Amino acid sequence: MRRSVAAFGALAAVTAGMAFASPTAQAADPAAAAGASGAASGAGSDPSSRERAFAAASAEYGVPRTVLEAVSYAQTRWDFNPGHSTSGGYGPMHLVDANLGSASEGKGLGEAPAPAPAPVADTLGRAATLTGLSEDALRTDELANIRGGAALLAATQKRLGLPTGESTDAGQWFAAVADASGSAEEDVAAAFADDAYSVISSGASRRTVDGKQVSLVPSKVTPQAAQVKRLGLVAKKTKDNGPVDCPPGLDCAWVPAPYESLGSDPGDYGNHDLASRPTAPKITNIVIHNTEATYDTTLKLVTDPTYLAWNYTLRSSDGQIAQHLESKDVGWHAGNWYVNGHSIGLEHEGFAATGAEWFSEPMYRSSARLVRYLATKYDIPLDMQHVFGHDQIPGVTPANVAGMHWDPGPYWNWEHYFQLLGAPLQAHTSGNAKDLVRILPGFEDNRQPVTFCDGKVADSCGSQPTNFVYLRTAPSADAPLVNDIGRKANGAPSTTSVSDIGARAQAGLTFAVAERRGDWTAIWFNGVKGWFLNPVADPTAVPVKGSYVVPKAGLAKAPVYGRAYPEASAYPAGIPAQAVAPLQYTFAAGQRYAVGDLTVPTDYYRATTYSADTPNDHVDVVGQDRYYQISLGHRFAYVRAADVDVVPAQ
Repeated sequence: MRRSVAAFGALAAVTAGMAFASPTAQAADPAAAAGASGAASGAGSDPSSRERAFAAASAEYGVPRTVLEAVSYAQTRWDFNPGHSTSGGYGPMHLVDANLGSASEGKGLGEAPAPAPAPVADTLGRAATLTGLSEDALRTDELANIRGGAALLAATQKRLGLPTGESTDAGQWFAAVADASGSAEEDVAAAFADDAYSVISSGASRRTVDGKQVSLVPSKVTPQAAQVKRLGLVAKKTKDNGPVDCPPGLDCAWVPAPYESLGSDPGDYGNHDLASRPTAPKITNIVIHNTEATYDTTLKLVTDPTYLAWNYTLRSSDGQIAQHLESKDVGWHAGNWYVNGHSIGLEHEGFAATGAEWFSEPMYRSSARLVRYLATKYDIPLDMQHVFGHDQIPGVTPANVAGMHWDPGPYWNWEHYFQLLGAPLQAHTSGNAKDLVRILPGFEDNRQPVTFCDGKVADSCGSQPTNFVYLRTAPSADAPLVNDIGRKANGAPSTTSVSDIGARAQAGLTFAVAERRGDWTAIWFNGVKGWFLNPVADPTAVPVKGSYVVPKAGLAKAPVYGRAYPEASAYPAGIPAQAVAPLQYTFAAGQRYAVGDLTVPTDYYRATTYSADTPNDHVDVVGQDRYYQISLGHRFAYVRAADVDVVPAQ
């Protein structure tokens, strides 16, 4: 079979240089190497320079400033990105260099290019032609890049015979804004324009990753949405070569993962399992991954029958989606067979140690649209107990814990992502609650120290926004970081290394309070107290309502598990009972842990052979034992209902 522990994680170490545990994998890709240098060298030196650049470009090319800034916000949230994906994506205007498309060829599993759903528009080249500026300047200089974006919008407006001028009605630019999406599909282009116009209506203000302050004051606008017809785009997909399952407004294509027998052994097959979800097993979760490979290489891997499969891959440059599996089937992506059986896996192009340089706004927005659609379809709650990162998934046995993956990593912006999902993490908070807190440190200004992003040099990560706070053994900034016994059995403190999640309380997760001292709060975390700075004047966590669990009276400790398998008596003849081994963490009397889900399915999906006709195979074994999901540490865990009491939090 192709489901060994080593192969469970999505995009595990198969291709040389692409191992997830090695952040240096990005060096093999020119686009990633370009991104490693940080902010563009030509960016202005003061916080107001980007705002001035928008004003200057608006006046020069006759584009309303609100339109120009809204398009940039919808593309990059005004950040100066140094090139996403094999197709590029530079600067605040996300100018795409389609000539980089061959950058990753030869790194995959064969000589042929990866099967790609569609090409990308060469907006960088077009901007160079329109402005007379060099492509290098458009990639690296703040004003040049924004001038290029303005020139593209103005050229489209003129081509369509629509009015220009920085004082023209912003609503008259709908078609030009839609064209800026780069999509050839009408609904996708219109959805991008809708996003941009929503920014004009609501306004926005933020400090960018490289320290620039940009604001867009809300204004009334009536988008002329009918203009999109003038672009002559494809009204709908003319060919649907597979069971694509995406909502309107997303650029999705079917790039199937092969289900093939690999030999005479019925257990030797790839690269996923057939099932009848959501009937059996039920779909309860969505897992957020990043690829640790370029888009082209990722598609080569998922279409290789000897590798692994997941449900969707999203491209960094434009948010394009390739679907590989129908939701009814089970992908091999989570590193935990129980979670595989109940989840849909989304791979996002990028490298966790590089972070925001790959996690683009178009990709965030496409992902959020897709997740909202899937969550509605399968009745999945939009919270971090059901939509979670690969790094939150527990190992299935003590031996597996240390090898579990850490993607999408410390630079994935969970707070922004859940805003896009329409389920902000700030919701359902309570200023009066005292037993539970949700970690919400913000993102742009939360720059925790992270080291060894290149795998070699401690200070190679630079100063980047992060999605967590560190936990210490005492209420002091000088105290050691807490230990994660599952990662370091010798009790050594966790570190600040980019891949070390042992002392990170991640944004959006809820924990049970253990103690408070002044500006410091302690939470129960993997069996120990973890302290973090949480000043009243500038809190990094907020009180929330909910419930927690404690060991049953008389129990010295309650076991915690990495899967919720049935009791032995539930297995029918011919299907061996699966052992449920407690993990190494101690949930002792006196401790308490926040409840994430009280309705965890108790089942085991047996699929061990290629043929669905094999007796006692492709069967969902359902038990009567009950489990709860709890917030144990950076990763969640399961406890048996018989071992704990559920207590309403005060």
